[in-house]
Amino acid sequence: MKKEDKGIIIEQIANTLKEYGCFYLAETAGLDAEKTSELRAACFKQDIKLMVVKNTLLHKALESLEGDYSEIYGALKGSTSVLFSNVGNAPAKLLKSMQKKDQTLPRFKAAYVEETIYVGEDQLETLSNIKSKNELIADVVALLQSPAKNVISALQSGGNTLHGVLETLSKKED
Repeated sequence: MKKEDKGIIIEQIANTLKEYGCFYLAETAGLDAEKTSELRAACFKQDIKLMVVKNTLLHKALESLEGDYSEIYGALKGSTSVLFSNVGNAPAKLLKSMQKKDQTLPRFKAAYVEETIYVGEDQLETLSNIKSKNELIADVVALLQSPAKNVISALQSGGNTLHGVLETLSKKED
């Protein structure tokens, strides 16, 4: 491959890294054609971009970006696929579901999620349990709505009780 071509590919990888909020590195070399197609289809459904890259090109793309990605460099061995997503836990959940079907692959190597680096297979469980930004917003909204719902409920039940008492008193006077 020519040096100019490598430069273009490194720039494309760097632009993709900037475009997405997080990325995961996975080992997919042992997947057959059927399982690879299944993985690509699952990625497409969940709005995850899957890219197979050369480790040296990814390393140079990471070096060209702002920030310290040095912890990830150790995971750049063997065949590497990069899963890009804007939802932090989506690739982790996808990898876990794929591993349930086939115990060995795809194998998690490392991830960069919300400016934090996770390295090692044991981190996949942690990443899949992290709530996404939208899930956290939904939790906060639910917590904020809870007191208002309680007040409205109390006012409605109190109004019904008061109405019942007034109706009983008016019937007794007749």
